[in-house]
Amino acid sequence: MAVTDTAEAEHRYVINGATGDWEIVVGLEVHAQIKSKAKLFSGASTEFGGAPNTHVSLVDAAMPGMLPVINKFCVEQAVRTGLGLNAKINRRSRFDRKNYFYPDLPQGYQISQYEHPIVGEGEIECERDDGSRFLVGVERLHMEQDAGKSIHDLDPNATYVDLNRSGVALMEIVSRPHVRSPADAAAYVRTLRTILRYLDTCGGDMEKGQLRADVNVSVCRPGAYERFRESGDFSHLGTRCEIKNVNSMRFIMQAIEYEAGRQVDILEEGGTIDQETRLFDANTGVTRTMRSKEEAHDYRYFPDPDLLPLELEEDFVARIKAGLPELPAEKRKRLVESLGLSEYDASVLVSDKDRADYFEAVLEGGTDPKLAANWVNNELFGRLNKEGLTIVESPVSAEQIGKLVDLISANTISGKIGKEVFEILWAEGGDPEQIVEDKGLKQITDTSAIEAVVDELIAANPEQAAQVKEKPKAMGWFVGQVMKATQGKANPQAVNEILKTKLLG
Repeated sequence: MAVTDTAEAEHRYVINGATGDWEIVVGLEVHAQIKSKAKLFSGASTEFGGAPNTHVSLVDAAMPGMLPVINKFCVEQAVRTGLGLNAKINRRSRFDRKNYFYPDLPQGYQISQYEHPIVGEGEIECERDDGSRFLVGVERLHMEQDAGKSIHDLDPNATYVDLNRSGVALMEIVSRPHVRSPADAAAYVRTLRTILRYLDTCGGDMEKGQLRADVNVSVCRPGAYERFRESGDFSHLGTRCEIKNVNSMRFIMQAIEYEAGRQVDILEEGGTIDQETRLFDANTGVTRTMRSKEEAHDYRYFPDPDLLPLELEEDFVARIKAGLPELPAEKRKRLVESLGLSEYDASVLVSDKDRADYFEAVLEGGTDPKLAANWVNNELFGRLNKEGLTIVESPVSAEQIGKLVDLISANTISGKIGKEVFEILWAEGGDPEQIVEDKGLKQITDTSAIEAVVDELIAANPEQAAQVKEKPKAMGWFVGQVMKATQGKANPQAVNEILKTKLLG
């Protein structure tokens, strides 16, 4: 079995099986922890890393007689997210009880939203690594409470339960099955996480469980997906399997690749795909059965009798909409159209909110945008990546980068000297202007001084000077010698112009 991408324009992931080609179809259910200090139905803390069972209220532990009370701020965060996803905000929504047994779900049911979610259909524009973009439809966003955590490795004969996460507010964002490749699935989740961070509605830290994805995978013959898009009839698609709680972009891609291959192997051997829930083992790279896939009736949904339906006033939604920040797509467009940045540079800068904020801070002093983008994207982030640091951990501040870029723009120093100053800033800190002054790094722009160096070099190397007229590229040697003689301080443009005049006439 081989894998190819036979339609680059559509970025389809095609599996070349023994009986013909197969294509994959992916839908994702992303669980995003709402950024809130308190849980969805109690005042208990949501802080990560507390000692087991220290962030638990009587409501979270499902003590008898305890009633849930909705956290208004969590509602605001869900609405804010829906608006950021260009989705419909449902003015009336309802909480339901979803019944199933988990050892770490004390109530024996989860309070969620089923038929009446707070957010309806929307759409997300996603960007691939190559800069191309694609749209993924959002079916719904609903709120629900998280379960606790079962711990199996503390005792060979017992399972421990930590209820700190029990009752933490989640947004489940359900996509349409519009994703056609593992790479596009990762791009979708990455784009969604970036939007959530811009909105400040979810931290998006997958290692802390703030964002995790349930990945639905099916395979079908070429043309079946197009028939589905035309008709909306899911029967054109293959039986899907859901892979639960995948918590990294790399694992999402690996899980899809393995699961699609597994399904193709079964179908080509004449078998059928059982709709089921599976787990991805990151150590082996395979998926394995967790349980048969439940349907809605298995959960016995019914309206939660302890919670009234949510009725959102128009002014409430309008106030949240008015307070939305500039989102990645809007910011990218502004950086390109207003500041003249390339699409690539703008996309890199807006891909992370902290990076975008840093760049905006660099520009506060009126710094040249294009040169600033080059320094932030290449010099600064190249060094941060090498050292394994994030932008918030950068030892060089936005103000320092801004001043350094200004010195280069003003021809006070060259780009090469700028790199030397950057190294000093990284290791020792300080003010770029003062560093240049103290270390005598100012660029030599006095043409008479440069001419004197050029004349001396020509006089000392007459044969090489003569060669330049026959081979103009040989002038590069003289450029290097001038820069060496001036310790890199000579203005490169002035050096080239003087050499052309002296050597080429």
